Amino acid sequence: IANSKEIGAQADVIVLAVKPQVMHDVCRQLQPALESRACLVLSVAAGISSSHLQRWLGDHLALVRCMPNTPALVGKGASALYANQRVSNDQRSIAEELLGAVGLAVWLDDERLMDAVTAVSGSGPAYFFLLMEALQDAALDLGLDADTARALVCQTALGAAELAATSSATAAELRRQVTSPGGTTEQALNQFEHGNLRALVKQAVAAAERRSRELS
Repeated sequence: IANSKEIGAQADVIVLAVKPQVMHDVCRQLQPALESRACLVLSVAAGISSSHLQRWLGDHLALVRCMPNTPALVGKGASALYANQRVSNDQRSIAEELLGAVGLAVWLDDERLMDAVTAVSGSGPAYFFLLMEALQDAALDLGLDADTARALVCQTALGAAELAATSSATAAELRRQVTSPGGTTEQALNQFEHGNLRALVKQAVAAAERRSRELS
């Protein structure tokens, strides 16, 4: 398929995976070919609401808005989906299958929650990368070489995430299971608590959610 006009005329499912700043132009190119069609349009563009897409493409279309994250690159993504009222059950299944192919896919009933999803899982990988970066720096300060520090930190993060995902215990319970009274883990966690880590995380996520609303 050579151009947007042909895509709009032939495709049953159209995935809009372009930068938000060019979305309007892309929709304008597609719109004439979609006027008499009932295809499914799935958007992964951050900050572009379904109301914008309906205005640009037409109110008759079945639209699914999605917020994925970068671990989708390795099949471990987390995506939230919101469907407008014209999306059929079969089209919901198609959208879920598409995003489920690269990780977890969950549905939202309220599109306004997409800003919260953006702040938690859309931006979330960067939060963990920052902690991993800090742990590696700390390991270097304690004398470990860079390769060893990276390997240990990456595997520890991977193992902790897998354990949390597969265990019936909450994250708080898993934390307590690792923390022996008077032990090394308790000493480290005390420093996090004294530094008010929980409040800082809430402030950071709230700032991301606020910025997501501003951009949309």
